[in-house]
Amino acid sequence: MKRAPELRSLSRDHHQALVASLKLRRADERTAAEAVAHFQSFWRGDGERHFEIEEAVLLPGYVRGGGDPRHELVGRVLTDHVEIRAAARDLAPEADPAELHQLGERLAAHVRLEEDELFPLIERELDPEALAELGAELERAESA
Repeated sequence: MKRAPELRSLSRDHHQALVASLKLRRADERTAAEAVAHFQSFWRGDGERHFEIEEAVLLPGYVRGGGDPRHELVGRVLTDHVEIRAAARDLAPEADPAELHQLGERLAAHVRLEEDELFPLIERELDPEALAELGAELERAESA
């Protein structure tokens, strides 16, 4: 699906999340520590900030643009963020591969939720002016 230019930077971030997710889902006893290190590097480098931008800019911008703050997707995204954030904080280098697989699945499902449902909802419901303003706010947040 062609993504609105205003949301493309968030979609690019999702690629990195999917790479980290794949490493977690493929981890075994031999590669678990490497998968954890890769995930933690992703999380500290971009992942956590990406969540913050979505929570502080994307979702409020959707609501300011006329979107429903009680829409099921808003709640699901926020719940996913809380769960993934908690798992990221508790993740240890010696984590069991099953735990890594679970986090990898959760992260991949979250990316699919945003790409397949949330972003199309925002693109559909916001008028061009509101979407442009949201894009400008996202750009400022990503530059900060």
